[in-house]
Amino acid sequence: MSDKPINLGARPPAQIMPAPGLLKWLEPGALDKVMPRTLMARVSLTIVVPLILVQLISTYVFYDNHWDTMSRRMSADLAGDVAAVQAVLAQQDTAEQRAWLTDTVRQTLDLGVSFTPGSALTSGRKLVGSEADASDVLERALWQSLQKPFTIDTLQYRTERLVAIQVQVENGVMQILVPRSRIFGNNSTYVFVIWMVGSSMLLFGVATAYLRGQVRAVRRLAQAADSFGKGREVPDFPAEGAFEVRQAARAFNIMRDRIQRQITQRTDMLAGVSHDLRTPLTRMKLQLAMMGTATAEDVAALRDDLGEMERMLEAYLAFARGDGAEEATPTDVAELLEDVVGRFRREGANISLNVTALPLRAAMKPIAFERCLGNLIGNAVRYGTNVVVSAARSGNFLTLTVDDDGPGIAPEKREEAFRAFTRLEPSRNPKTGGIGLGLTITRDIVRGMGGEIALEDSPAGGLRANLKIPL
Repeated sequence: MSDKPINLGARPPAQIMPAPGLLKWLEPGALDKVMPRTLMARVSLTIVVPLILVQLISTYVFYDNHWDTMSRRMSADLAGDVAAVQAVLAQQDTAEQRAWLTDTVRQTLDLGVSFTPGSALTSGRKLVGSEADASDVLERALWQSLQKPFTIDTLQYRTERLVAIQVQVENGVMQILVPRSRIFGNNSTYVFVIWMVGSSMLLFGVATAYLRGQVRAVRRLAQAADSFGKGREVPDFPAEGAFEVRQAARAFNIMRDRIQRQITQRTDMLAGVSHDLRTPLTRMKLQLAMMGTATAEDVAALRDDLGEMERMLEAYLAFARGDGAEEATPTDVAELLEDVVGRFRREGANISLNVTALPLRAAMKPIAFERCLGNLIGNAVRYGTNVVVSAARSGNFLTLTVDDDGPGIAPEKREEAFRAFTRLEPSRNPKTGGIGLGLTITRDIVRGMGGEIALEDSPAGGLRANLKIPL
């Protein structure tokens, strides 16, 4: 037999799983769905919630201790006065003595005393709520001091703000009218609550004013980053606010200077490359013009090759250069659209232009935007017969669509069409399919202005280019 111990069905320890309702709150980002969106609201909520909790706890503790202690002390004092009056009244035999006692008690203790000989007690009536609690405390105090039957009526003289206490004595009933303030206290609790609420509102107002200044610096930094991302001129961002905000502002200024320096260096380098490449092309054109022995067909073929090389060079330089050297200026969008569409119409293209509620002027880079429109309309004219260009304002965005009735692009290949040097036209003929940089340059320009471009199915049956650019 084996010496190994036998496992008689031992089970692994059960894993404690949280409740399904708790799981969704443990997921990353679950609290973001219920939290306010802005930083100002979130920080204010961080201040308000603990402040309210502290105020509620403090109010409850103060109210409970204060009310209980005050009620016991006031009831004990009143019970002692009532017992003293009852003891003195028991020694007064004549009406004159009782009248003297009544005047003395009214002047010294502010109690109204009356005596009804030969009567008996009836059942007392009490209020509910906090006054009932105070009456219970008073009952215990009176019983300890009197050891006689008594009733407390809190309703009969309510309009006069008095409470009637009746005590059964040997030869009648003694009634004492007590001011309600001697039993139920004053409004100190409400003053305390009002003071706490008022001080909390004051502190929250001061904190809000301070936070607004801090959040303003963050908002200005976000606006500067957004403007810079759209290719607009952004001056030096002042470093102000908290240390982290000043640190982010300095980092933004350094990043902006570094990017602008790289763009300038690239532009200068490409300008030199363009000049160096154009020089041999010019010499080749001159030599071609001076060739006397070549046939007309050879000359035409060489000219076509030179033209193709020049177009390819321009496309490469446009792609590499981008639009970094151009500054955003107020541009008449409708007029720019008319100019671009008019140029294609003069070349014989059938283009319809629909413009709806465009702004008079918008900040954008006109040359880059014209190149973007030219690429889109050129593609539509190349593959389609009828082209429709539509532009409208939607909120703070300019929406522009270019529709054609050509063959279109399959949905699975539309993202591939934006890749550099990618040509979906299988013939590899630059005259029909280009060199694969048109849509790449177009998307770079649109994204440089903070917008986005997408390819969709056109209602005309071909392809739709949909642009959305912030104004």
